[in-house]
Amino acid sequence: MKKLQLVTAILSLGVLSLSFIKLPLKEKLDAIVEKDYDYLSEFYKHIHQNPEISLFEKETSKKLAEELRKIGFEVTENFGGYGIVGVLENGKGPTILYRTDMDALPVKEKTELSYASSMQMDNGDNTGTMVSTMHACGHDMHMTTWLGTARALKELSSEWKGKVIFIGQPAEEIGKGAKLMLDAGLYEKFGVPDYGIGLHCSPNLFAGTVGFGKGYTMANVESVDITVKGVGAHGAAPHKSIDPVVLASLIVMDLQTVVSRSIDPTDPAVLTVGAIQGGTKHNIIPDEVKLQLTLRSYSDKAKNQLVEGIKRICKGQAIAAGLSEEMFPEVKVSESYTPANYNDPALVDKFIASSNDAIGEENVVDSAPLMLGEDFSRYGRTKEDVPTVLMWLGTVTPERIASFEDKGADLPGLHSPYYYPQPDKSIRTGVKVMTTAIIDMMQGNKQ
Repeated sequence: MKKLQLVTAILSLGVLSLSFIKLPLKEKLDAIVEKDYDYLSEFYKHIHQNPEISLFEKETSKKLAEELRKIGFEVTENFGGYGIVGVLENGKGPTILYRTDMDALPVKEKTELSYASSMQMDNGDNTGTMVSTMHACGHDMHMTTWLGTARALKELSSEWKGKVIFIGQPAEEIGKGAKLMLDAGLYEKFGVPDYGIGLHCSPNLFAGTVGFGKGYTMANVESVDITVKGVGAHGAAPHKSIDPVVLASLIVMDLQTVVSRSIDPTDPAVLTVGAIQGGTKHNIIPDEVKLQLTLRSYSDKAKNQLVEGIKRICKGQAIAAGLSEEMFPEVKVSESYTPANYNDPALVDKFIASSNDAIGEENVVDSAPLMLGEDFSRYGRTKEDVPTVLMWLGTVTPERIASFEDKGADLPGLHSPYYYPQPDKSIRTGVKVMTTAIIDMMQGNKQ
């Protein structure tokens, strides 16, 4: 500890550069993180207080671009919307892409933090409606650890050779940002990376820990809209109708068999009907009912089976109800979807070994797959087949977990107005792990 304090003091005074200090990487990095923490903490609070929703990350992206330029990155702005791409080259070696997302959610913050967001902005639907905004999914922490890693890599330039591509991605929350950047020619213009990495805050893991899963860790996410048609009539004369309310109800119940009876039980899938909208009054049978569904799966096979099952059931029930073909339910699958995230197992092993060195093996845990969606997955699903890993960063203190357990309440999860990362350990841990992993990959270590 005394050695760390001495090195930190030396660095803060600018007396000696790290290239002349003969210390192991871990001790150098620990000193950098301690020296840099106050700067990163202030950056984190600024980002937390100024959240911008998807596709409107104008000031956020400017801030990130400014920070990278100060470090020495060559920065391209407004790439795929408000996306930014920062490139730092340091000799010949591997190319590593590190992505952070930038967008916030239309959520009113209720954390009562001293730096809580009170920001409001136009929701972008051309109605002039204002919405409260919040980084309720931890993207503020993602950006802070990303910046801290960029700053640490610059100071540790004697420890690695290669090229890093730091991207600030817009519109993750609506599943569009990664595609926007890839479609804009990310790999064609800046080079195909050897590895792609990122992290996501966990609302369940202790701050100071990180979690990894191998293979599929997050799900394919699709939205489906179904318009169920019928023949309207007076509620007192149902025999003159083909009731779309009844038909929609039958479809909803039959949809429960798609997962349970059509998909291999070892291939996880979820089909949820989240909304039913139809009718205007007690005694009127409407001529239309709308359903909104969310679908979750890991494999492409299960993803396709879900959609096929929905279409088959809708058609079958329409026939049974006596509808003509032109009145069969309309099934619309959204063109915007999030593909399942796949963590390359070999790259996970490298990451785990680096994490063990950076923060101790006891702080590196296995994480189970979830049915959440994350469009980071797209960076590894192009024709170039780049190995990628998305790591979980613990963000919750044991005391906060215990306080909720004592109340018999669940911890606030992602997208909750009460969720926030604990800055101290989260920032330090994220920067140490990501920096160590990148340097090890550059050096070809941890094979």
